Amino acid sequence: MRGYTYREQSGVTVARARGVEVPISPKKTYEVLNAIRGLPVERARSVLTEAIEMRQAIPFRRYNQETAHHRGSGPGRFAVKVCRNVLKILESAEGNAEYEGLDADRLFVKVAASARGRIRKATMPRAHGRATAWNEQTTNIEIVLAERKEAA
Repeated sequence: MRGYTYREQSGVTVARARGVEVPISPKKTYEVLNAIRGLPVERARSVLTEAIEMRQAIPFRRYNQETAHHRGSGPGRFAVKVCRNVLKILESAEGNAEYEGLDADRLFVKVAASARGRIRKATMPRAHGRATAWNEQTTNIEIVLAERKEAA
């Protein structure tokens, strides 16, 4: 993932932040970003913190085979590690929005995108002098915040 996938329109000010090669699951990241896309920043932050505290599950719509159902969300999981990393990136984007001079009360998550990152290759020692491949997946995350337009 080279640069941002979001292309700015002229005259529109946005705040963005990226996480590059974060050591988390791309599939779980996809589901977490689907849960916060389009939400106001305060609501997105509360969704992530509730999942970290294991009070409200993140609904899994696509990668949900053999996933337990939870009250209020259907099939879902508490993707704590992913939510912690996405929350850091969201807070970074908020800081960038403050620097850009955007109104914090009207911010919403305009773009929440992820892509598979580089695979970190490693080996795990096994019995009798053998070894097994132990590859760690990484994910590239991009969050773009924008101001909501006033309802006329």
